[in-house]
Amino acid sequence: MKRPARLAAIGVLAAVFIVSLAVVVHRLAEYRAGGQTYAAAQELARVPAEPVPAAEEADPYEAALAELDLPALQAVNGDALGWIMIPETEISYPLVQGTDNQYYLTHTWDNAPSAVGAVFLDWRASPDLSDFHTLIYGHRMKNGSMFAGLKYFSDRDYWQEHPYVYITGGGGTKRYEIFSAYEADVRGETYRVGQQSREEKQAYLDFCLAQSKYDTGVVPTVDDTVVTLSTCTGSGHATRWVVQARLEGGLPAESTETGEAASSGAAA
Repeated sequence: MKRPARLAAIGVLAAVFIVSLAVVVHRLAEYRAGGQTYAAAQELARVPAEPVPAAEEADPYEAALAELDLPALQAVNGDALGWIMIPETEISYPLVQGTDNQYYLTHTWDNAPSAVGAVFLDWRASPDLSDFHTLIYGHRMKNGSMFAGLKYFSDRDYWQEHPYVYITGGGGTKRYEIFSAYEADVRGETYRVGQQSREEKQAYLDFCLAQSKYDTGVVPTVDDTVVTLSTCTGSGHATRWVVQARLEGGLPAESTETGEAASSGAAA
């Protein structure tokens, strides 16, 4: 290779290296800022990193989340609904809901622009999670933050150690039992909401149970409400990794009726 051509090639490689380095540095800065943002949210909301053991037979996580200062979160962002947590994992974040499913992909819970995004409820869902099926989204960040930890539920042993999802808000704390974990088609049945009839609900539950990588022994019924936690797989845009859970104990009859009505409106 002649000297001018060699120098030109070196220059191109140097430029590519500098741009790549800048991208990495920027992303690390976003990770750091995002971590600080969510650590501050946890302190503001009074959610302890490690809950103090509660009284005998009491659930320490329910007790800890009962102290959630939701008004403090809502004073920063009126879209804040509460908090979502999977105990003894990195998943412990404010839960928000926007007017679409795009905004919180690129903004943190306090409206700061960031690739870290937020953990957010599908815009069509009832804010009190009273619908039969509710979708909740979060990024799979390379530093393990947001919903990245959902990937570990591909291992049955991991599920056994982390069988519950807690969500708390204005209506109190709900504990959900995980019943399914699998890779889902983004255009498939998993992402359908608005099921109304018992037949539709049963068909949906049968589908989800059949897709799961393992049998948890938890079998939701059409009288339950379920949530789907969704994140990227890290291997393309055609599929997502999902973890699904049912509300333990179910909702009171009046809440279930209200949820079905809300679901009907969202589906329209």
